[in-house]
Amino acid sequence: MLNFAVHLIAAKMPDKNYDFKIEKTTHSRLKEIDFDALQFGRVFSDHMLLAEFEEGEWKSVKIQPYQELAFSPASCVFHYGQAIFEGLKAHKTASGEILIFRPDQNLERMNKSARRLCMAEVPEEIFIDGIKKLIDIDRNWVPDGDGKSLYIRPFLIADDDFLGVKPSAKYKFMVITSPTANYYSGAVKVKVERTYSRACEGGIGAAKAAANYAASLYPAQQAQKAGYHQLIWTDAKEHKFIEESGTMNLMLRIGDQLVTPSLDAQTILPGITRASIVALAKNWGYDIVERKVAVDEIVEALNNKTLKEAFGMGTAATIAPIELIGIDGVDYELSDFHNWDFANKVKNHLEGLKRGKVADEFNWIQKV
Repeated sequence: MLNFAVHLIAAKMPDKNYDFKIEKTTHSRLKEIDFDALQFGRVFSDHMLLAEFEEGEWKSVKIQPYQELAFSPASCVFHYGQAIFEGLKAHKTASGEILIFRPDQNLERMNKSARRLCMAEVPEEIFIDGIKKLIDIDRNWVPDGDGKSLYIRPFLIADDDFLGVKPSAKYKFMVITSPTANYYSGAVKVKVERTYSRACEGGIGAAKAAANYAASLYPAQQAQKAGYHQLIWTDAKEHKFIEESGTMNLMLRIGDQLVTPSLDAQTILPGITRASIVALAKNWGYDIVERKVAVDEIVEALNNKTLKEAFGMGTAATIAPIELIGIDGVDYELSDFHNWDFANKVKNHLEGLKRGKVADEFNWIQKV
């Protein structure tokens, strides 16, 4: 563990001026892409960012053509799972400006994840300045049109070729981007999961670790076979309290109160979209609380018709309205989401903000 202490100290030192080496592609793939038929995460832009950490510091930082990379079969990431990632988007305004939504929060969350998984932290200059430089080079890849954006995927992986259970001494930080359309179209059907768990207290549920998503795939697959789009996860101890909705945070409107599960147990990923919606709701004067939410409370609210809105919150979808909730073999239908008050209001506000149509009173937007 002594070596890793050096890594953390190096990562927490003030940023130095990193020399970004830039190699541009000689063959752009832009003309090969049908921007009217985009799917989420299927097409990747011309360039990528790559930074390498070794001997206690970040050394090589470069933007290069998007390409495959070579790894040792003994690379730690394959054996011990030190892998974390982030997700954010760039949007184009009507005047052609490119805006990014709260990248500082993605950096903060990535470094919290890095600390939890004993990984080197990423300096602000490499993360935020690197993303801006990368998008500026590939600015023609940012699509126009409602529902379209450039999805940005920063990720950090262990890269030491050593078979032994300890923190890696080497890391690679990379950023790739993908022009994309909406993740979900319309409302979703979800099932409350009472057997499998996404995370437990004391685990890594609050980190955006690849392992969390790997653990979710099988239960989600079983739910999809049963006719649902995703799951609502419950606590690992008793399966009595709701946590996340698939890969998103969850919010309910019960009566006139907005309710979202508390982050106190460290089993829920602290979403940036979630935090933004909570801030907006408070600013608009809504009664909003963050607390434990029992499945039984949801059943009661569904039965007495006081559950007015239920939706997922996340970068990919912004807002994903829920039209049906399956609980213990019973499917409960919600009202038509087109008539919901808060979910539609906050979605339109955030979408407008990200495209420069709404005043940025919280200073959440950064320009490329």
